[in-house]
Amino acid sequence: MNRSGTNNDILRTTDDLRRVTGMTEDQLAETDRIIRLFPMKIPLSYYSLIDPDNPDDPIARMCMPSVEELNASGSFDTSGEKDNTAQTGLQHKYRQTALILTTNVCAMYCRHCFRKRLVGTSETELNRQTEDALDYVRNHPEINNVLLSGGDALMLSNYVLRQYLSAMAALETLDFVRIGSRMPVVFPQRILEDDELLDILEKFGKRKALYLVTQFNHPRELAGEQKDAVRCLQQRGIQVRNQTVLLRGVNDSAETLGSLLQGLTGLGVTPYYVFQCRPVRGVRSRFQVPLLEGAAIVAEAKSMQNGFGKCFRFAMSHPRGKIEILGPGEGQNMFFKFHQSKDEADADRLFCTQLSPSDTWLDGTLKGI
Repeated sequence: MNRSGTNNDILRTTDDLRRVTGMTEDQLAETDRIIRLFPMKIPLSYYSLIDPDNPDDPIARMCMPSVEELNASGSFDTSGEKDNTAQTGLQHKYRQTALILTTNVCAMYCRHCFRKRLVGTSETELNRQTEDALDYVRNHPEINNVLLSGGDALMLSNYVLRQYLSAMAALETLDFVRIGSRMPVVFPQRILEDDELLDILEKFGKRKALYLVTQFNHPRELAGEQKDAVRCLQQRGIQVRNQTVLLRGVNDSAETLGSLLQGLTGLGVTPYYVFQCRPVRGVRSRFQVPLLEGAAIVAEAKSMQNGFGKCFRFAMSHPRGKIEILGPGEGQNMFFKFHQSKDEADADRLFCTQLSPSDTWLDGTLKGI
């Protein structure tokens, strides 16, 4: 089977939607206008998780285009990726970590994607030569881990993925390698039906600690094939971690988020982060939850968990670093802490700032530090 599915397995155009939905011609015309800017790509297997009787279905919200994406507020680079680019396709924001943009395609184009500027549209920021990125890592021994990202790193051919992993497994300076992929969630067949891929991951996972970092955002995504894909990876010795994004209309209740986290730990997947949704253009107005509200949701969801389920951090990927959202103080004050920082002066710094009920992000000044 083709890694990204056959044409009949993927919804890409309004003609595809006309085939499987009851959308009106006006709705289809509006959708066509949106996907000319931000492409649509939905595997039919993921589309089948949608409840057609629910007009506010959370699965549909993550995959179906919305007119709200045309809202121009926000930024296409909310965490300073341009400033952190050391060479084309490789970012070096944190001293110990290199992030490689391996591809600009995914099995599904999530509507909340923080790289909407890139995914499915532009190839200008990608690493073109595998060896160029590997040379950078070799020449910077302070780097002890690499994240293969994109797009979705499991959209790479098995040949290219093997090239990356073979070289990285041989580097003594690296402690581990992470693969960023939503494939277990949106297209588990890539894992379930490709023994060669699993052989590659198992082989190099025995030589170097290898983690697959995925993104389950709603309990209903923990369906049969999705669970099978995770177990398949685990059986090959690959550790699976999850990074959930707090999303309006998807998991913005303690009950839903708590149920998701319980489901993950029950599957042997450690929740790694719950991320504050970034103020991305085309995303901000539809998906962001205010920080004060979000902190209360996350705190209640965390109270529902056992020890392993409490391991995650509620954080935001800010230009100055990965900032943990600790919780409220008196009034509308909120406490934060740098979990990772771009500048050493910010390392482990704790600060407090006053928020309004509508604030969804911290500005560049980070008042209160």
